[in-house]
Amino acid sequence: MTLRPLDAPAPTAPGFTERYRVIQSRDRRFDGQFVTAVRSTGIYCRPSCPARTPKEANVTFYATSAAAHEAGYRACKRCLPEAAPGSPLWDVRGDVAARAMRLIADGVVDREGVPGLARRLGYSARHLTRVLTAELGAGPLALARAHRAHTARTLLVGTDLSSADVAFSAGFSSIRQFTETIGEVFGMPPRELRARRSRASGLDASAGEIDLALPVRGPIDTTGLFGWMRAHAIPGVEVGGDRSFARVVRLPGGPAWFEVRLADDGRLRLRARLTALADLGTLIARVRRLFDLDADPQAVDAELSRHPELATAVAAIPGVRVPGAIDAGEMLLRAMIGQQISVASARTMQGRLTAELGEPVAIGPEPLTLFPDAAAIADRGIEVLRGPGARMRAIVAVAEALADGSLTLGPGDDGVEQRARLLALRGVGPWTADYVRMRVLGDPDVLLPGDVAARAGAAALGLPSDPGAFTEWSARLAPWRSYAMAHYWYAAPVTQAWRLSGAETAAAAAVHRPGKAAARRRSPDPHPSPPPAVDAPTPLSTAPESEFRR
Repeated sequence: MTLRPLDAPAPTAPGFTERYRVIQSRDRRFDGQFVTAVRSTGIYCRPSCPARTPKEANVTFYATSAAAHEAGYRACKRCLPEAAPGSPLWDVRGDVAARAMRLIADGVVDREGVPGLARRLGYSARHLTRVLTAELGAGPLALARAHRAHTARTLLVGTDLSSADVAFSAGFSSIRQFTETIGEVFGMPPRELRARRSRASGLDASAGEIDLALPVRGPIDTTGLFGWMRAHAIPGVEVGGDRSFARVVRLPGGPAWFEVRLADDGRLRLRARLTALADLGTLIARVRRLFDLDADPQAVDAELSRHPELATAVAAIPGVRVPGAIDAGEMLLRAMIGQQISVASARTMQGRLTAELGEPVAIGPEPLTLFPDAAAIADRGIEVLRGPGARMRAIVAVAEALADGSLTLGPGDDGVEQRARLLALRGVGPWTADYVRMRVLGDPDVLLPGDVAARAGAAALGLPSDPGAFTEWSARLAPWRSYAMAHYWYAAPVTQAWRLSGAETAAAAAVHRPGKAAARRRSPDPHPSPPPAVDAPTPLSTAPESEFRR
């Protein structure tokens, strides 16, 4: 069978010239967005591979490494394309291929097989395979196999786990299958791949822990990410710091604890303890979504900076990310609890709910509690929740729908269909539905005109702040309005307690005093000092009051 590559090999095909220029310049920004297969050598590389640029006639570009595997290529031993950040296309796009890629990364094929993946997407397994093969050059099994190979490589070079543990943790059904796949994909046996690991591979982790580096496409606004997580942290469930964030979470194999931290070398690292090692690939995928690590920040910043009204804000805070969700159902319930009250009050309410209905676990370095599952909230939420009766009944009704399966949410949802389902629920209005879409699906083009803090930030930037004018002006920022929302939130006065620190102070001052101050502004430090540990509210304000009047 002939597999369709991302571009035809002819240099004149649309897109080929641009991609060939990328590999000539070895531009690291495009690592993970496509791979370069070279027919004369039989290998495929990431765009920034330092090897000599191949001749155009020998090059074929593929959207995924799985497509290159299926076409008979193996991974380059020099640049290891499997270690690149993921492609941002799967969040930017909302078609069936992108939805499938998000679910495959979450481990759906390993847990439910191709029929389960197809069922979630609303297609037959045969038709889904046909669609993915035509679009990406590989079917769901091949895509899942490539994802397992990536997880296995991560474990081999980042841990001291035995080969057997690595094999089953990565989702392989046997050690033989694991050994054969590693040999086919990387052109070397697992033992040789492990020998190539660096000294800073996290091997000093405590017993029972996994410590891995998280590839990131820079720049990245870690001040904003950790500040956001800290400001939203539920007492007893999450622990936020200036340079770290930790929590416990339910995974298919049982509870897990993880911590994401900014290491001294400037890299992000993941430390984890899992009930079932087979959940590692799922955890990595969810953490990457939570921290928006597969985004293309330079592309986003370049587009937003084209508008003079935002250019100074983008220069002051490069690499802004939009936090995702570790659990879709939890995200919806937290959003509903947080409506019409301050973030501090929402944390208090969520902490009380967790203390009463959550499940204590001791899997991490310190005892923490799992956020209550939907069934517990449906059963006893009305006893614990406080506030208007309509709001409490709406939250409990949504928990009941999540618990009995009549409402399902996940990263593979169609955005339009998900929004319609949420809006049909009592107590869920446009703000909540769109906010969940932004966080759960990673949709990069969501605007929340009902968000008071975002409009306050827009006013601070000199932009229209009434809902109609705010919406109309922001339309020009498509398809990156979610990232514009982050800039609006960070410009709001409520965030300044933890946003303004160190080298960012002068840059942010220029944002709020355009003109002469902007002309004097110097380029901000790309690695600013972390903010002080201030438990200040974050700029997620109340939803419109009408959301609980339905």
